[in-house]
Formats: sequence, C-alpha cells, structure tokens
Amino acid sequence: MQMKNRNILVFIFSIYLCLMSWYLYTHQYYNVDLEAYAGLIYKAEYPDMKIEDIHKKVYNELKGTNPKLFGITPQDEEIAKGENTYYKVLSENPKAYGEELQLFSVKPFYNFVNLMFFKLGFKITTSVFLTSIVSYVLILILVFCYLIKTIKNYPLAFIITILISLFKPLLEASRHASADSLSCLLLLLSLYVFMVRKNHLAATVFAMLCILTRPEYFILYSFFYILAYFFKNSLQITTVKLFLSYGYVFLSFFLIQYFNQISWSTLFMNQFTKVQIYPISNPDPFYFPDYFNFIKKTIMLDFNGSYFPLLLLFIVVILANKFSVSSKKSWAQCLFFGAIYASVFLRFLVFPSLANRMMIGFYLIIILSLIYIQNSKTDIFKNSLEAGK
Repeated sequence: MQMKNRNILVFIFSIYLCLMSWYLYTHQYYNVDLEAYAGLIYKAEYPDMKIEDIHKKVYNELKGTNPKLFGITPQDEEIAKGENTYYKVLSENPKAYGEELQLFSVKPFYNFVNLMFFKLGFKITTSVFLTSIVSYVLILILVFCYLIKTIKNYPLAFIITILISLFKPLLEASRHASADSLSCLLLLLSLYVFMVRKNHLAATVFAMLCILTRPEYFILYSFFYILAYFFKNSLQITTVKLFLSYGYVFLSFFLIQYFNQISWSTLFMNQFTKVQIYPISNPDPFYFPDYFNFIKKTIMLDFNGSYFPLLLLFIVVILANKFSVSSKKSWAQCLFFGAIYASVFLRFLVFPSLANRMMIGFYLIIILSLIYIQNSKTDIFKNSLEAGK
C-alpha cells in the first residue's frame, strides 16, 4: 500500500478518535462509584482536610452535576441487602462515607492518574472521566498498531479497529467512572511490549501498574508467568529474569493487600450479600454458606450472560482447524487460552461478577490473539509477527 494512502488512513483514524472522545465526554454515565473516587482525589490533594469537609464538597458538586444520582428508591431491586438506601446514607453520613473510601483505595495507580488530571486544572468529575476516555483512545491506538504488524494490511487493520472501538463493553467502560479502561490499557501494553517488543523491563513495569489499578489481574499474570516459564526458550528470557519480574509483580499485589484496611470477606458481603455501612469499624460477621449459595446461584447465569461462551466457540473452531497432538505450538495456544479462562473463573470466586465492562481486558486479549493465530503460522509465543511466516 502506498505511503500516501497509509497517511490518509491514519489521518481519518485520528479524526475518528477525536469524534469518539467528544462523544464519550458528552455522554458519560454517572455511576455511584464517582463519589468515592472524587473523595479520594480531595483526600490526596488536601491531606489535612476533615472528612466532613471532603464529604460536603464532593456531594455539592455531584448533586449539581447529576441531581438524579440518588434517585434510587428502596422498592427497586437489590443485589445486596440494603443496597438502595446505602448511597442515601453515605450522602448524609460523613463517617460512613469516610470508611467507604477504603473500598476504592485499593486502586492506587488509577487514583493517582485521576489526581494528575485534577492537578492539571480539570474539575473533579471531569478528571475521573478523562482517565477512562484517554485510556479508550490509547487502547485503540495500540490495537491499530498491533493489527498493522500482525495482518500487514492497513485498510483491514483500520476496519477491525473501528469495529473493536464499537464493542459495547469497551464503550461502557469508557463511559463509567471506573478503573476498567485504564487496567485494560496497561494489560495490553504489558503483553505487547513483552511479546512483540521483547522489552521485559517495560513489560514488568506495565504489569505492576496494571495490578496497582486492578489487583485481581494478579491472577491472570500468575498464570501467564507459569506459561512463560515453560516456554522461556521460545520467549528468549532467562529463568532469573522471569523470577525477578514476577517478584516485582507479586510485590505490587502484596503492598496493596498490606495497606488494605478492608478484608475480602467484608468486601464480598458489601457487594453481594449485605451492605456494610461501617466496613472498617463495625463489619458484620462473614458466613460461608451465604457465599457458597451466591456463587452457586450466579456462576452459570453470569458466565452465560457474558461474551465468554461465544468467544470460546471461536477459540475451539480456530484452534481445532490447526490442532496437532504432537505440535508444541498447538499446546502452547491451548494453554494460553486455558490460562485466560481459568483466571476468569478464579476471579469470579473472589469477586463473583462478570460484568462485561470489567472483562474488556480478557475479551481483547482473546480477540487479538485469535486474529494473530488466524493470520500467522507461528504460535503466539514467537517473536515474529509477519503473516504467514
């Protein structure tokens, strides 16, 4: 393809990103997590400010931005007991609000990025939403660059990237005040620089930042490091470097758990069983039967309500077409996808929700890997990305 035509496509893609950024900026969804992230920004920027003052500033701004934020009534359906009145209590009780902030402090890098936008002069709500929007744009740029290298076809890479940009879970994550888009970006970056660029140090840094954004990705990374160990020769990495890298990733996860004031059992109850008004000072006792019953009731419904069964169908079709029992490449591909699905189920046991916007990192890894396998004869652990090589 001529350089002129490539430049035209890149220009059109840039215009498209600007238009999508504007759309996302003007169509934000004000989920209730926003009040916690806003409070953490004020708490970091003004460490001496009393929680009562932080509480007042946050809710004054949120009510002005979205007056219907607290329009949920007790008659609406609840997942956890007391959920619908919980946010009304928080809006009126600074002490309960102060303890709720600890539920969201386990994402330090996400909160740090929000704070940086606030320091640049943006309004506090805008700062939180910009993190999701900028992450969305960078994800699409990374996907476009990856597809160009993989399929060696600019028009096709452009079309696929546009289709991915309209993927509902990705758009949902980019409209929410959440760490989903940023964690997905960091996950993709870590894998891209590791598998494609062979920059192991940068990959480790991005992996650490991903876990500092969403700690549950530690499960996925642990499986990937196990795979990397068994295929270290193909990946051209020594055992020492691999263990050092995992040590830093584990340290990121350990530091979050060390400073975390709220136990997993309390977090589980707060989200799925009974809302904890005071999760630090007065949490309710945890009952394992409640946990087991919730898992048993929801696991199949949540899994079937996600994109994982559909993607699994494509995985089976594509891998079966090239599978050979004696092929190391075939087993590497099967283990790679097996690690992803094992991570999804283990993550569900820790946090029993497969909300699609929270799964975009898993979805995009599967989609991009299948595109690569379909367009290359080498396995996904090889260094070359030349189609047909």
